[in-house]
Amino acid sequence: MTHDTDFSARRAAMVRDQIEDRGVHDPRVLQAMREVPRERFVRPGWQAQACDDNPLPIEAGQTISQPYIVAFMAEALQLQGGERVLEIGTGSGYAAAVLARLAGEVHTVERIALLAEHAAATLRELGVTTVQVHCADGTLGWPEAAPYDAIVVTAAGPEVPAALKAQLAVGGRLVMPVGELDGHQELLRLTRTGEHSEHREVLMGVRFVPLTGAQGWPQ
Repeated sequence: MTHDTDFSARRAAMVRDQIEDRGVHDPRVLQAMREVPRERFVRPGWQAQACDDNPLPIEAGQTISQPYIVAFMAEALQLQGGERVLEIGTGSGYAAAVLARLAGEVHTVERIALLAEHAAATLRELGVTTVQVHCADGTLGWPEAAPYDAIVVTAAGPEVPAALKAQLAVGGRLVMPVGELDGHQELLRLTRTGEHSEHREVLMGVRFVPLTGAQGWPQ
């Protein structure tokens, strides 16, 4: 068995045991999780753990989320293909690579320059051409490409930033953890139902790193 085949088999097992068996059933999400090489987004020396059911450390003291959470949040966006998506919190770039398989265009914003640079380089190496990486305050979104059909936030804030709600298209979905800095957090799905109306759903209890910035927690 070759090195690439070995990782392909591990990813298939990861999807079957950690993701599909736990309730994620969108076939496009499952296929993206099988195909995106998660092992390319972890730090050197951690490739053997790339398909484990837990977060892993990356540069700048940050983490790559566990596979199940990445898949669950991607499915919650209800993407059909062709959408313009905004991701807040690029991290390693792994979730953006997954989203690139599900949507037409992805803009991802990372506040830490080192992470943004590494993610952009990895995506280029893998030939992902539909993701644009921006280094900026993610709590302010990326208005230059708004409106977005879907927005996903990979860090927890005290509330959904007003800037992100304003950049969400009518009918669009925003998925984000909201709650206390070191306490109870809930993963929300906010659907913009009109110019001045929205519908909120609580999807699950979660624990994420804090969303810092002008419309998040203080840095």
